[in-house]
Amino acid sequence: MTKLSLSTLASASAKVLKPAYDPASVEIGIVHFGPGAFHRAHQAFYFDALLATDSRWGICAVSLKSPGVRDALGPQDGLYVLAQLDAETTFRVIGSIRETLVAPENPEAVFARLAAPATRVVSLTVTEKGYCLGGDGKLDLANTDIAHDLTDPRRPDSVIGYIVEGLRRRREAGLAPFTVISCDNLADNGHKLRDAVVAFAGKLDTGLADWIAAQTAFPRTMVDSITPATDDALRARVTAETGFDDAWPIQREAFVQWVVEDTLPKDGPDLASVGVTLTNDVAAFEGAKLRLLNGAHSTLAYVGLSRGYETVGDAMADAQLAGFVRDMMLEDIAPSLSTPPGLDIPTYVEAILGRFRNPEIRHLLAQIAWDGSKKLPFRILETAAEAVAADRPLNRLAVPIAAWIAFIAARAKAGTPPVDPLADKLMGLGAACTGGPEDVDAFLKLEAVFPPSLASDAGFSTAVKAAYATLVQA
Repeated sequence: MTKLSLSTLASASAKVLKPAYDPASVEIGIVHFGPGAFHRAHQAFYFDALLATDSRWGICAVSLKSPGVRDALGPQDGLYVLAQLDAETTFRVIGSIRETLVAPENPEAVFARLAAPATRVVSLTVTEKGYCLGGDGKLDLANTDIAHDLTDPRRPDSVIGYIVEGLRRRREAGLAPFTVISCDNLADNGHKLRDAVVAFAGKLDTGLADWIAAQTAFPRTMVDSITPATDDALRARVTAETGFDDAWPIQREAFVQWVVEDTLPKDGPDLASVGVTLTNDVAAFEGAKLRLLNGAHSTLAYVGLSRGYETVGDAMADAQLAGFVRDMMLEDIAPSLSTPPGLDIPTYVEAILGRFRNPEIRHLLAQIAWDGSKKLPFRILETAAEAVAADRPLNRLAVPIAAWIAFIAARAKAGTPPVDPLADKLMGLGAACTGGPEDVDAFLKLEAVFPPSLASDAGFSTAVKAAYATLVQA
């Protein structure tokens, strides 16, 4: 067994896809905060492809807390194997991460990278928590990390503090600001990050805050690809297939999507050349993902569980259910969407259905069913409300709502609370269910889930009751 490294890369088996460039000759032009599995499966994958034609875009990966990535990838010269899971899995060595830093151990090394003239992009995948936002979506000045960073901005704890100090040093050196690309699943991510950075800077130096607001691009983005956690089974599979001992390989589904607001500087990375969608309407792509992909996921979860299925793949093997979901996506959800250039809805729908059928991804329906009271208003109910306003059919859109009610009733009867912030309330409603239309009436009074204008619509109520009756009689 051979340890993966630059010196052993040439010994990879013929079926392993290797970098189409010399990793040792790459220049670092990107600083990325939060180099977890998703970044290494997603953004690092795109930049690995870009390096084949432009050597300026190597990555300095910065961990804000844990040294795990540095300790795993350091002895491997930053290399790791990405397994792309599909009917036929492919194995690719990614070489785009050229440096790994642990911020608390050496903040000056991080600042040196942020202030380097070659650094043109700062990206981040730090989860929503890492943005230190309050309930209003604005920077929470009482957040422990933010309060610390405002008193000691040269040794920050938060990514906000690092970005602001890096921008301050660039301004002081007469350099243009870097572009800041949020890659977290946070609605309006780039704009919320910009507002947080400007607010933080304003507490230190209003001139700096004005400069950041006027000169720095914070494009909105949307990212998508299922990335299961690394486990020993993956490590063993990578070793068997590639011949390499890799301390931290990564796996994801073959499908990958990155949509970026078209505000990148002219001398920035040519992301479009490697399949990234540049658009002036990221929100439209977010809406399509939320309603088509997530809406279909929830439908498969609740209907699939009622039919005794365990995974998305199991549910998709039911031809009747798979056909129902496809029809709902194309005929009921698609008419509610705006379609920006670069998004072909029928093609996107078929791609989603293909992802759901992927035999290598084991996605549990029970997990997708979590937090239905919070998910369904955005995934299904907004579409239903628009269908009511446009006098479009409701019969299919009513099915996932009815299936959710039946799911809650079944959980209550079994004495097993759902994973949901409204679990106690839902258990009470579910326990009172008798299988009749009055069950639907009781749930529709739940204003935390159903907008009164929709719940009181006779057509919507009738459609949900009809779907519920079919489900409970099955």
